[in-house]
Amino acid sequence: MRLLLDEDVPVQLVEPLRRMLPGHRVDHTAELGWKGKKDRFLLPDAAKRGYDLLLTNDSAQLDSVEECRAIRDSGLHHVRYHHDTRRGIDGLSLAMGAVLAAIRQVARELEQADGQRLVEIQSISPGTRHRTVDPRRDPPPYWPSRVGHRRRPDRH
Repeated sequence: MRLLLDEDVPVQLVEPLRRMLPGHRVDHTAELGWKGKKDRFLLPDAAKRGYDLLLTNDSAQLDSVEECRAIRDSGLHHVRYHHDTRRGIDGLSLAMGAVLAAIRQVARELEQADGQRLVEIQSISPGTRHRTVDPRRDPPPYWPSRVGHRRRPDRH
């Protein structure tokens, strides 16, 4: 499968996607010299070059009759995700995390699809994704106590 990343997709996603999708080709519009190309021209050109999928952050495409027609006529799978730019680097990391977490399953499904599909990658909601423990206040059962405290062996 050949995937094309739209210009609104961070170029930092190209290499991780290439690593996660061995056997697939992943290109970015910037690499092809297509930066700034209007989607209504980009989509048919991508189809002519043999791309199967367009990954985009541009959900407004589906609000435009002209762009929807271009998506339909291209036959490309249209995969979109949301990036909350107001959240800065945290929003970027959530968006990239959502794409990376979903893309292998999305690719598997699309390889089996009997026609064009529209895919929306669900956002990872902001909030806590980890748990931090202060071992002085809430020591886990395996944590050594101060009484009879044993020194941890040196690690080399």
